[in-house]
Amino acid sequence: MTNTLLSDTDRATALPALGETGWRAQPDRDALRKIWKFRTFSEAWGFMSRVALACEKANHHPEWTNTFNVVDVVLTTHDCDGLSALDIQLAHKMDKLAGNAQVQTDHSEPVTCLCKTR
Repeated sequence: MTNTLLSDTDRATALPALGETGWRAQPDRDALRKIWKFRTFSEAWGFMSRVALACEKANHHPEWTNTFNVVDVVLTTHDCDGLSALDIQLAHKMDKLAGNAQVQTDHSEPVTCLCKTR
């Protein structure tokens, strides 16, 4: 896999399907973002651990944060300063590993973890 920007054709093919699963374009850069809410901190951490192993294998790593049960991820390829095939591949892998976690699709809304809602 090369670290080159996605072509317009590849974007038209890959991005709509990712949008259906909750991935959203970052308005200020060529990147994708997704926010998962797991039932517990342990589930969120387990997801991150499984993703970390896949990332090491692919030598491609997300920008992410974790607050209690919430995992907020941004994918972009720094080598080419934008989206590459590596990001698409990792997005699909993360979707599989997330299981039935809730997805926050409206990124204009504040991200609230369970510790704030209980």
